[in-house]
Parts: sequence; structure tokens; C-alpha cells
Amino acid sequence: MRWNMMVLASCLAMTGCMGSSMSERQDQDVQSSLQYDSVPCDQLLAQRNGLAQQYHLSTDAKPSFSNPAMGFGPFTPDMRSKSKRDTDLASGKIDAMNRSLERRDCGKPSKQKKFALPS
Repeated sequence: MRWNMMVLASCLAMTGCMGSSMSERQDQDVQSSLQYDSVPCDQLLAQRNGLAQQYHLSTDAKPSFSNPAMGFGPFTPDMRSKSKRDTDLASGKIDAMNRSLERRDCGKPSKQKKFALPS
């Protein structure tokens, strides 16, 4: 029994060091929105909508995180399927695109500046 526990503990430790742990891979799903700031608004909206349609996600998708046992996050191997990992990555990209769109006020009508005399 002790031998099994030692093997299990060493395997979990190695998983955390190899960069394939659940928490590390889920952290990679979160994208920076700054990379999308140079993309014109209409193209970014089209990219976001296409990505959402491709992965059957809503246009306001956000990355999700599982809650492994306390303290074992870096040692829990990523057991998600490839399609689930791709969907989670797409939701992270959609969230980053939305933050860029919101920061730049894309998709909102520009405010009309009225010059009128006070009455």
C-alpha cells in the first residue's frame, strides 16, 4: 500500500512539473485582449462571431475553471478531451475579443455632437 502511495505521489509531482496540469492549462485559456486592439472593429466582430458559431458558444462566453481539491491544482493532470480543451480555449479568445471591443467602444453608435444655442 505504501509503495502505491509513493508511486502515485511521484506521478502527481511529475505531472505538475511537466506543464500539463489542469490549473496550468486552464490558465493558458485566458487571453490578453491587447493583441486584438490593432484589428479593426468590424473584422474583430466577425472573427468573434465566427469563433462562437464554430464552437457553438455564445458571443459573451468566458473561460471556465474547475475547482480541484484544495492545494492539488498544480498536480492534477489535465484529463479534459481535446474538444473540451479547444472549446475552453475558444471561450478565452472570445472573452479577450469582447474586452477589446468594449474598451474601444466598438459596435456602439458614435455620439452625435450637437451644437445648439441654449434656450
